[in-house]
Amino acid sequence: MNKAASIILAVFFLLSCSPDNENKAINFTFNFIHKWDGTLVTNADLNIIKFTNQIGNQLSIERLRYLISDITFSKSNGDTFVIEAYNLIDVTNNKNLSFSPSATIPTGKYSDVSFTFGFKNEKNVDAVYQDLNSVSFGVPAMLGGGYHYMQMDGKFINSSIEEQGYNYHVIRAADNPGANPTFPQDTFFEVSLGSVIISEDITFNIEMNIAEWFKNPNIWDLNILNQALMPNSAAQIMMYENGKNVFSLESINQ
Repeated sequence: MNKAASIILAVFFLLSCSPDNENKAINFTFNFIHKWDGTLVTNADLNIIKFTNQIGNQLSIERLRYLISDITFSKSNGDTFVIEAYNLIDVTNNKNLSFSPSATIPTGKYSDVSFTFGFKNEKNVDAVYQDLNSVSFGVPAMLGGGYHYMQMDGKFINSSIEEQGYNYHVIRAADNPGANPTFPQDTFFEVSLGSVIISEDITFNIEMNIAEWFKNPNIWDLNILNQALMPNSAAQIMMYENGKNVFSLESINQ
């Protein structure tokens, strides 16, 4: 199933006769921007040890890609539009940094616009999404299968003043790797962009502050947590906690 075919507009929104709901359908775009504490990061900045995290680790980023899904437009009365689509943002290859689903939404006032980082559990189903399978984004069956939420890889200068690899891979937290893994808590999360009045086609410019993955609320030391993090449920929960501070709405173009 490709991404375009997966876009289904799930309408839980009861249209009324008010002027708020009689306006035209509009298109929207999510544009993802990546920074390190305010400094723009593009794929031209990769493969160079040029970043310093909160604890002082010097590091590079060699690969950065992550998944978002279930874009939701909510009304104050509880009615919602859910766009059941997903997008794999690939900073390394400069792909899918902008996402414009084919579904439209009506103009009006929305109390919140949000998306899910990763997949919700019921959609995180092993081997379902062929485009994700083709780019090796899956999670081993011994850890519950399904898909990564993020892969960030690179090198850092370790305590012996040597370059060492790290793999900051975010997945559904799992314990007891093997035939019957267990899941201590959900580690996907919802990112809220706040309220908006939509009157015409709109672009949401969304910032990921990459540095936040390493500092808030858990200060991350790559000398301690650098590899084999996927079967480490405690590390996954720390990533989940840090990730909830990573995204923000930079601006809106309308």
